[in-house]
Amino acid sequence: MATRPPRFSAIPNIPQQGLTDWQFVTLNAMKENLDLLTGARGNITGTAITKGNITVVDVPAQSMQRVTAEGVGYTVSGVTAPSLDDYGKLITNVQQIANDVAALRTTLNTLITQLKG
Repeated sequence: MATRPPRFSAIPNIPQQGLTDWQFVTLNAMKENLDLLTGARGNITGTAITKGNITVVDVPAQSMQRVTAEGVGYTVSGVTAPSLDDYGKLITNVQQIANDVAALRTTLNTLITQLKG
């Protein structure tokens, strides 16, 4: 999805007449900083990030809502082993968590890339 860069109106130069020295210096510094943030002058990599620059989609709904494995098992000759059904549920739970983490990671990496510009 292509994004349009933000557009800003130019700020006119600060007149020195009618201002004290400190007022002129302060207003001029603020104008210069705004020019840098809007990309009107200076290095374009230092421009501010606006809401329109971020196009990452929302994180998908979490598929892992609750653990379905219940710890059901059997003890045979003093060794406890999970039931086959419970073991299958655990594998499914772990895979759901892995998928959720992968989706979050993809969203976060996209956001980081957009924030870096």
